[in-house]
Amino acid sequence: MSKLILIGAGPGDPDLITVKAIKKLREADVILYDALANDELLSYSNPRCVRQFVGKRFGCHALSQSEINNLILEYAQKCECVVRLKGGDPFVFGRAWEEIETAQGAGIEIEVVPGISSALAVPASQMIPLTARGTNESFWVVTGTTRNGDLSSDIQLAAQSSATVIILMAMSKLEQITELFALHGKGETPAAIIQNGTLPHQKMITGQVKDIYFRSQHAGLENPAIIIIGEVVNLATELSVQKQVHQFLHHAHK
Repeated sequence: MSKLILIGAGPGDPDLITVKAIKKLREADVILYDALANDELLSYSNPRCVRQFVGKRFGCHALSQSEINNLILEYAQKCECVVRLKGGDPFVFGRAWEEIETAQGAGIEIEVVPGISSALAVPASQMIPLTARGTNESFWVVTGTTRNGDLSSDIQLAAQSSATVIILMAMSKLEQITELFALHGKGETPAAIIQNGTLPHQKMITGQVKDIYFRSQHAGLENPAIIIIGEVVNLATELSVQKQVHQFLHHAHK
């Protein structure tokens, strides 16, 4: 029986892949990989492995989900081990369940190797905690758009919460999102946007809900990026200021 392994590639930095994921990549006869999966991870596969890019990123269309499902079936008929390498974690907005249903229907064995989600790792890489005692007790991870391209209704619920809100795949809806949060009295709530998080060329801007859209326009930020709204953003800003003061005093003392 052939096997389908869904592997989480992590948030972008190739060093943030799991040991188990590396072991499974070495077993692969075929790797179908997403745009958000770092190409460097393909070096863990054996030389005979077929590596096929399938896209799956906003603004980077390669194959539709149904075409990917068909590819899985085609390769599973010819190979023992097919790997789907997905950015972040397969079960966090990765549409993994659709691929699992396809494989199940064909009697293919299935394995899932979790990955580090960008929703968690990218804020952490910039010293933004998702929860902090005395500041908030929970966090929301929300997608920016629904299947038909509308703004997710869950964002409206999140805007009424004291939780940290992490919004993925939402740069095209940023202005609408900030207007919605402002309507719920969150105009002065701290906000941050991180583009290409965990990678050497990452960019981050901070501000408040009322001005983060204009700041992002000025900075030229675009997908892939993560939007973070919540008081925890101030903790990272305060830490950055403290670090700069410390460095200034250190150099002045020299």
